[in-house]
Amino acid sequence: MDDQNKNLILATVLSFIVILVWFVLFPPPEQTLTPDEVEIATAEGNEVQTPSAAGTVGEATAAAEETLPEEQAPRVEIDTPRLKGSLSLSGGRIDELFLKDYKVSIEEGAPIVELLSPVGSDSAYYALYGWAPGTGVAGADVPGPNTLWTVESGETLDVDAPVTLKWENDKGLTFRRMISVDENYMFTVTQSVENNTQAEVGMAPYGILARHGIGEDGDLPGLKNFFILHEGVIGMADGTLAEIDYGDVRDFDIDPNERAQAEVYQVKEDGWIGFTDHYWMTTLIPEPGTPFKAAAKYDERRKIYQTETVLPTLTVAPGATEEVTTQLFAGAKEWETIREYQSEGVQKFIDSIDWGWFFFLTKPIFWLLHNINALIGNMGWSIIGLTLIIKAILFPLAYKSYVSMAKMKELQPQMEALKEAAGDDRQKMQQGMMELYKKEKVNPAAGCLPILMQIPIFFSLYKVIFVTIELRQAPWFGPFRDLSAPDPTSIMNLFGLLPFAGPQPDTIMALIFIGILPLLLGISMWLQQKLNPAPTDPTQAMIFAWMPWVFMFMLGSFASGLVVYWIANNTITFTQQYLIMRSQGFKPDVFGNIKSSFKRTPKTDDK
Repeated sequence: MDDQNKNLILATVLSFIVILVWFVLFPPPEQTLTPDEVEIATAEGNEVQTPSAAGTVGEATAAAEETLPEEQAPRVEIDTPRLKGSLSLSGGRIDELFLKDYKVSIEEGAPIVELLSPVGSDSAYYALYGWAPGTGVAGADVPGPNTLWTVESGETLDVDAPVTLKWENDKGLTFRRMISVDENYMFTVTQSVENNTQAEVGMAPYGILARHGIGEDGDLPGLKNFFILHEGVIGMADGTLAEIDYGDVRDFDIDPNERAQAEVYQVKEDGWIGFTDHYWMTTLIPEPGTPFKAAAKYDERRKIYQTETVLPTLTVAPGATEEVTTQLFAGAKEWETIREYQSEGVQKFIDSIDWGWFFFLTKPIFWLLHNINALIGNMGWSIIGLTLIIKAILFPLAYKSYVSMAKMKELQPQMEALKEAAGDDRQKMQQGMMELYKKEKVNPAAGCLPILMQIPIFFSLYKVIFVTIELRQAPWFGPFRDLSAPDPTSIMNLFGLLPFAGPQPDTIMALIFIGILPLLLGISMWLQQKLNPAPTDPTQAMIFAWMPWVFMFMLGSFASGLVVYWIANNTITFTQQYLIMRSQGFKPDVFGNIKSSFKRTPKTDDK
């Protein structure tokens, strides 16, 4: 077995190991916030009770308030260029929201994506705001989660058309909630309390995001549960990112103050907390510079997940009015949109996109792909353009590698002579090889460097294609209407030429009857092999013969955008290697190697 083939096999084995095992054995570590002692400001030593949607929504409250069943509660319409839905006057909850720009599938007539849904639906998911009672205020004196608000101003919530809700108790306190929304996905919620009593009162404003799970284990519908994707609680506290899976939230210890499984954190200056899905996110964002208490909770009895922010207690003097403003992001995790919000003061908001362990590669790769697509306007051709740029960046390394490979070919006769002279003395042969490499200034390990360099790039691009919404349902041409999904074509119907459908995705038949892109991938790998003669060792020859076709089936179920990248990479690599080796005086006999691969090796009788 010559050293060049050893290096290639080594690189291939490493590629297999990384592709199949890396993220399973070494998933990206979840950074967690360190729980600190919570010190929300109170007045006269009165403790502020943390609100709990899990313990109040759907139940009668202690407040002497007018309530209605959820299905009978009046609603205020939400209608912006990118959002539609409504908010319920029962609790003033933002609990119905659809994303106009996104459909659940690429099929004609598919409905648009629903992000938030009201209590009583199959997967209730909503935002709730209010006040936790403090000094001089009882539970009945503040609006609860089922309080019936009235509309003081506004008819339909739209860009530049806010809505103000109002509620008065019978003890001289008037509460208002003004809700506005921008042209994308950011709501601004301003809560105020007017004190018309003769005494000073204190209360703490809060915001809650609640998700109702289903099933005995509290599983949420629609989760993908893919090991490289984070779905669950996400938060930022003073520069530290927290990612907590739903299963980990269910494992929290019971917090007696919260009456639920909970972890509580003190954010000293800047932060946010919420829930993230594959492409969508809801996030509570207090005003930058404001300390607050953040919490993630799970109510086992009702199977409700909750994230919350509780701000310091406000002291309201007699005849005074106090207000606090927070924000709510509820929408798609679009890179440009989130980056704009970050530039406006939301700390490290771009990290809400799951960039993964290789963030130092995924971020610049996505940035480059995004800008190429802005010029070309087609994500498929943009991926090919990205491949060309990456190969150009790596060209100096590839040049050295292929030059070394060409020199190794020239040294083949001398290496064979050393093997014959050494016989069974492997130490003598290795010493002779090392002297030969040193004399000819050849690095036998250089041949595997381009392949090894491709491994982190491959995974980073895989992460980009799988995670970012910009690749979701991104078309290329013809049948390739979603580059984030596997190749929709199939050998079974001759790639759409025969008048019947191919096998359903995610089935064994789809894995066997692969599409045209995986087939082109296998062919491109096979042709790349033919730049060199087949190994003389039978074991090597068998490994090399099967390698392209194993990769073909293994990557067949991957996102088609990733397969497009791999095909383009193989094609460019073949061209580079062929031209560089020829420039060094070695002419690869591609057609001769192809022809010889179809010849059967004659059997020899051992005597």
